[in-house]
Amino acid sequence: MAQWEVIKQNIINNFGTQFADRWLTYLLQFVLFSILYYLIFKVLRNNKADKFVGIIVFFIVLTGIALAFSEELDSGFLFIIIVMTALLVFTMFHTEIKRTLLDAGIKKSKKLSEPITVTGVELIMDEIVRAVQNMSKNDIGALIVLSNDNLPEGIIESGTKINAQITSQMVEAIFYPKAPLHDGALVIEGNKLYAAGCFLPLAQDERLPKEMGSRHRAALGVTMVASVTAIVVSEETGIISIVKNGSIKKKYADATDIKEALSDYYWSDLTAEAVG
Repeated sequence: MAQWEVIKQNIINNFGTQFADRWLTYLLQFVLFSILYYLIFKVLRNNKADKFVGIIVFFIVLTGIALAFSEELDSGFLFIIIVMTALLVFTMFHTEIKRTLLDAGIKKSKKLSEPITVTGVELIMDEIVRAVQNMSKNDIGALIVLSNDNLPEGIIESGTKINAQITSQMVEAIFYPKAPLHDGALVIEGNKLYAAGCFLPLAQDERLPKEMGSRHRAALGVTMVASVTAIVVSEETGIISIVKNGSIKKKYADATDIKEALSDYYWSDLTAEAVG
């Protein structure tokens, strides 16, 4: 019981007697903490890293308990906690943070020329799946980016805007080895083939396998700088990969995997924008 009395007295001292003299310091610390943790939770939520939310909450509670046992709130100690937390999150999620900041700086517009219906989306997904599988069977290299108008403008300008209807024949024609746009990426926005022959930033991570080709590096690179999904078909092996958030989420992807990625793209993102 004596220890609880000490804690009670510490709280009274810190938030009673000292608060009147140091209220501005406490207010600034509270605002800084609030902004920092809002941004942290936003990044973690967007990247489905729920377990890290629990870890951070645990440390916040632990810090609160430690301060409750202290005889005086130490501003320097709180500042160190803020800096260490920020460095920890930046170290673990620097790619996600960069992508979130870039997305926030790009004004999104609705490029859907017509409302998306269930039937329309199913037909579009079937056409894309058919094209990807056909190219895989014939060892035709391809790189398709599913965008929400959130790519840096320089990427779109590096290619050719085609604004064409999505059909398997059109997709395959773009990546036909002798076609002029086959070396670049095809950008899909909503129900349109928006641009083709686009050049993407290559991932420069030295830990990547030496045998990883330029298409896979480009897919990794673009998903590091924008919240997009990339579908890659290897020219050497015909293997289909799905890339998101700067990593290969699925290698040896089949029709079900491709359709799942397309469903996430259309139903999670585009329909939300259409409703908004």
